[in-house]
Amino acid sequence: MSIIPDTEKLLNWYDNNGRDLPWRYKNGKKPDPYVVWLSEIMLQQTTVAVVKDYFKRFIIRWPTLFDLSKANLDDVLKEWSGLGYYARARNLHKSAEIISKEHLGKFPEHKKELILLPGIGDYTAAAILSIAFNKRATAIDGNVERVISRIFAIIEPLPSSKSYIREKAIEITPMKRYGDYAQAIMDLGSTICLPRNPMCNECPWEEACQARKAGIQQNLPVKKPKKTKPHRKGICFWITRNDGYVLMRKRKEKGLLGGMMEIPSTPWEKNIKKLDKALDYAPVKLPIAKWTILLDNIKHVFSHFNLSLVIASSKVTKHKFDKLTLTKDFVWVNPSQIDQLAIPSLTKKIVKVAKK
Repeated sequence: MSIIPDTEKLLNWYDNNGRDLPWRYKNGKKPDPYVVWLSEIMLQQTTVAVVKDYFKRFIIRWPTLFDLSKANLDDVLKEWSGLGYYARARNLHKSAEIISKEHLGKFPEHKKELILLPGIGDYTAAAILSIAFNKRATAIDGNVERVISRIFAIIEPLPSSKSYIREKAIEITPMKRYGDYAQAIMDLGSTICLPRNPMCNECPWEEACQARKAGIQQNLPVKKPKKTKPHRKGICFWITRNDGYVLMRKRKEKGLLGGMMEIPSTPWEKNIKKLDKALDYAPVKLPIAKWTILLDNIKHVFSHFNLSLVIASSKVTKHKFDKLTLTKDFVWVNPSQIDQLAIPSLTKKIVKVAKK
């Protein structure tokens, strides 16, 4: 007969061992839904260690939802630069506008309203409801999945076991301190019930853990083997004028790195194009002899593919660039001011190599 984990033990453990995080409210202080929402969006696909400093800067610059709703999107993207998954920043800004206009600045308190906002799904809605409004909603992230899989020794592989994990997680959610419980079980997964070498002797739920009793905690949750990421390649074009200005391009608002500034490039494909063919994609038409291939290649990892880029460099004379006709998404930028733009980590890598 299995032992149901005692949530009171977990809450007592949390009271004494919960993480001290810049967005966390303790000692009975009522959370600000804006702060909870912002932190949860930042924490999607990103570690706590990375998010901390970004959160602090962001909340200083836009301390309220209304402040964020009035912000320029490019400024928001710039502040987000380096966090990745830039659709999160665009959705955050759009949601702030919607809440300010359609909800008069009052954060929605019901799931059916929350999930209509861009960037908010089941998990984020549950986290906001439980942490910000102390409502009984079960937020299940990777940490919670791991804890529940081990407590109940769920050997069915993910993702097919997700529905059963959710069922068990809801079953043991207590009828009080919903926000504290949500954060407690997340902290348990982050600090004790680790993916490797879990510290079972320090776990408040050790007695109830079926995986621990069976000696299989290291093996759970069971996951299907990851697919090998495809590798894409391309050539980017570092084009400068006589005065040192660099030609950059703003990416389309939707899609990967949407709305960010970049160094123009060929499409990213399985095989790299020969330079003469690649130059068809260059924004400035110059003879092949005018281009120099830089020795250092750029390597970058996205969530769903790996990327390798070669940099082709060329300089345009004043006579030449005066005659150029460029679309509005292109702009000449002073290299000393590139860091002030909304640029992703990939562009930072390219600029660093090209400016050597």
